[in-house]
Order: sequence, then C-alpha cells, then structure tokens
Amino acid sequence: MPYSPLSAMMPATNDHHGFDLRPIHEASIADLNRPLFEDEYLPSAFSSDVLTTDKRSYVEWLAACRMIVSLNEPVPTMLGVLTLGRRPTFFLPCAYVQFLRIQGKSLADPVVDEAVIDGPLSAVVRRLDEKLAAHNRVAVDFTSGPTEKRRYLYPPTALQQITRNAIMHRAYEGTNAPVRAYWYDDRIEISNPGGPYGYVTAENFGQPGYADYRNPHIAEAMRVLGLVQRFGAGIATAQAALRENGNPALQFRVEPTMIVVMLLPAVQ
Repeated sequence: MPYSPLSAMMPATNDHHGFDLRPIHEASIADLNRPLFEDEYLPSAFSSDVLTTDKRSYVEWLAACRMIVSLNEPVPTMLGVLTLGRRPTFFLPCAYVQFLRIQGKSLADPVVDEAVIDGPLSAVVRRLDEKLAAHNRVAVDFTSGPTEKRRYLYPPTALQQITRNAIMHRAYEGTNAPVRAYWYDDRIEISNPGGPYGYVTAENFGQPGYADYRNPHIAEAMRVLGLVQRFGAGIATAQAALRENGNPALQFRVEPTMIVVMLLPAVQ
C-alpha cells in the first residue's frame, strides 16, 4: 500500500520499497526544485502545526519524504527526480507525455497539434489537462429543460482519471517510451508502457476492486499534490463520468508491455 506522509519519518531505503525509491546517482540535491518542495509539497503533506514545530532542515525533510535516499546518502531517488526535478527527462528520458491531435482515424493522417509535455509531475498533469481541454468541445442544450445542460465530447473527469492513471502506473524500467495521448477524430487513446502489475491481470484489468501499485511512492506523491483523490477508483470514476455524459464505456487493450485505454466520443 502507498505510505502515509505522517508515517514516513524515516530514511528511504531502496531494497524492497519499490523501483520508485531507487537512487539516481547521476543527480544531486541541486537538481531538485527547493521552492516546489517547500512551498507546494510540504504544506500539502503535513499540517501547518507540524511544519511550524518540527525544525528539520531542508535536507532532513527531503529524506523524511523519501526524495533522497537518506541523510547519509543524499542522492535523489526516482521519486524525488520525478516530483521535484528541474529536468526529470535528463535523468529519466521516458518521463514525459507525448500528445498528438490527429486529423483522421490513423497515425498516417495529418497531425494538427502536438506537444512533448515534461517537467515535474504536477506540471505534467496540469499542462496535459490544459492541452486536452483546448481540444474538447461542449454542446449546450437550452431547450430540453428549465436549466441549460452541457455535454462534452469527452467528460473532463474521465480524461483526467485515465491520463493520471497512466502517469501513475507506467513503467520506468527497461523502456524509453513515454505516456501517449493520441486524439483521433473518432477516439482518444491513452497508452502507457508497462503491462498489468501485481494481482492486476489482463483478465481482471479495469474491474472494480482490482488495484496494485508498480510505483507506490509516486502514487502517494500524486495524492499529496491533489492530483488523485482515491486510490483504485480512477477507472470506475471515469466510467461513471462517461455514462453520465452519454459516452460509450472505456475500451482496453492489455498487453504484457503496454496498456491502452480508448475513449469514444459522446453522441452529439
């Protein structure tokens, strides 16, 4: 299970706590964004009382939050680089999202918009939200009831849940592939490197109650930053938003090294 920040007051280890706590020896503390940590992460992770009364140094707080290995080994972890890194892709080349808006139904069709979205996790999620919102259409119905009704081509909640799931659960080891968000005329495909993990299998993928964490500390960091609310509920939340908006259910392609989630547009 992902750790709670309040129970994480101990040096990070890298043997059995997950790939996301492995040290990145090429990086140093100078490669981490201190204002992002002190002004955004810590106030989200701990109460103001804790931060006021606990007189830990900057480096001690980094160690407590597992952004570095330990005080004795002040080397950034993968978690630290992804959450606070000034240039995460310098150390983890795959740590970005590739966005394409394709005018057509296949990769052979013209690309009308593209973006390579990188940076720390919070910036990647925010910029991807903005890019998806810029392409989403909304129809307003003034005639079928006393109040106006809005129907998106794709409900923003579903887009957010699926893209954040892809970023949270993607594999970083043994790949240089990014998360991909490809928007075609007839669908959106969100794919991430890394197949099913733990007790999630190709057979039970997407079913309620089945969740596991390839990157438990990245998942917790995203929760601390308010990028996810409830673990294990992303797909169910997306499915509910799609039903309410009049979209078909999600479609999945689950392979040993990749997961693709397909969203289909609402009938306008």
